Amino acid sequence: MPARYAMVIDTRTCIGCGDCVVACKTENNVPAGLNRDWIVEATRGRYPNLTTEFRSERCNHCSHATCVYACPTGASHYWQNTNIVLVEPGKCTGCKACIAACPYDARLIMHPQGYVDKCTFCHHRVARGQDPACVSSCPTHCMHFGDLNDANSIVSQLLDRRKSRALKPETGNQPNVFYLS
Repeated sequence: MPARYAMVIDTRTCIGCGDCVVACKTENNVPAGLNRDWIVEATRGRYPNLTTEFRSERCNHCSHATCVYACPTGASHYWQNTNIVLVEPGKCTGCKACIAACPYDARLIMHPQGYVDKCTFCHHRVARGQDPACVSSCPTHCMHFGDLNDANSIVSQLLDRRKSRALKPETGNQPNVFYLS
């Protein structure tokens, strides 16, 4: 069975420090002013019962990624029979069809080259059996990575034990980034 990689982030322990963003930029040589991942501070509830949560957001590496299907050149594609979505810069024409198709605003245009880029779940590290750089660098260990098709993986176990949600599941993209609450 092919791997279905997922990231699970515990919003109770994420402190919004941004170490994941810095680790991603460093690991992937992301130019200044651009980010493959980011921190969102969200206030939930109604006054006076408000709570604040921090979320580390990125590409959701959807199992049915509309960005892949919208790409006219095949530049956006799945990596090695998994759900990890990559972009082949040499095939990308910069048409932005994938940007329009992505409900997570997870794509960016690399300047001055003009191709589209995004989070890769650090597939080069995953290929070596390592976690993505953002997961490895988290000081609170609120981020977890693994294969959802492996019932013994940490991500499968966390999703079985805890209440979770994905962002915008109604899109039908079948996102693979989950937030524990």
